[in-house]
Amino acid sequence: MSHTYCLIIFLQLFSLTGASESGIVGGRVAKPHSRPYMASLQLHDKHLCGGMLIQENFVLTAAHCRQSLPLTVVLGAHNLSKKEKSQQRIKVAKYHQHPKYTGAHDYDIMLLELKENATLTRYVKAIGLPKKDGKIPALIDCAVAGWGKTGASMQSSNVLKETTEKTQFGSECKNIWQKTFKSQHMICTKFTKKKGGICQGDSGGPLICNSKPQGITAFTKKDDCNDPKYPHVFTKVNFFIPWIKNVMNRLGNVA
Repeated sequence: MSHTYCLIIFLQLFSLTGASESGIVGGRVAKPHSRPYMASLQLHDKHLCGGMLIQENFVLTAAHCRQSLPLTVVLGAHNLSKKEKSQQRIKVAKYHQHPKYTGAHDYDIMLLELKENATLTRYVKAIGLPKKDGKIPALIDCAVAGWGKTGASMQSSNVLKETTEKTQFGSECKNIWQKTFKSQHMICTKFTKKKGGICQGDSGGPLICNSKPQGITAFTKKDDCNDPKYPHVFTKVNFFIPWIKNVMNRLGNVA
């Protein structure tokens, strides 16, 4: 899979074999706290991945964001370089990677069970999930957001950034990504260099279509997230609704 590139920021302290990096290249600064479901997954106070709050005690993200050391979830943030009064920092109690996730790109989904419930405020809100197996139209504009790397300098963004990407037909994704792309479990999008899109540090963040999180940021072309010839790929949320509900309803105690 030499062309693929997961979207997770490397920390110098660790060697993440097989994992790669992701951030919004181009795009615009989001209106502060306009996306109150956004989560920053952090290790040693450094942003690693994105995620989204879907219940007071659960954050949805990508399975490849799992680390060997405990993660902290930061909610209610806009500028990660500041200790905003709106921020809530909650440690992760349990990591629920999909049982079929093997470290490759398929089944790249994980639920983080928080040690304590988030306090819902105007800055911290859960986002509703899409319907199981709902149709996701091709050629519609969807929003992506994150604190990942932002361009040629490849510096992470302190503030939340956002842009739009357009969903594509599964056949087109398959034509480019071939065996790596699984249309049942994945969505892909096109983007322009002008508008930009996901990159290092955006892994686990949402693809929002018609106000619902239809995708979880997964991977781009290796070494060049901003090559429009290679659609960006997201884990398809609606396929995994039964698994998500099973984990949350049983507090993660899945047999």
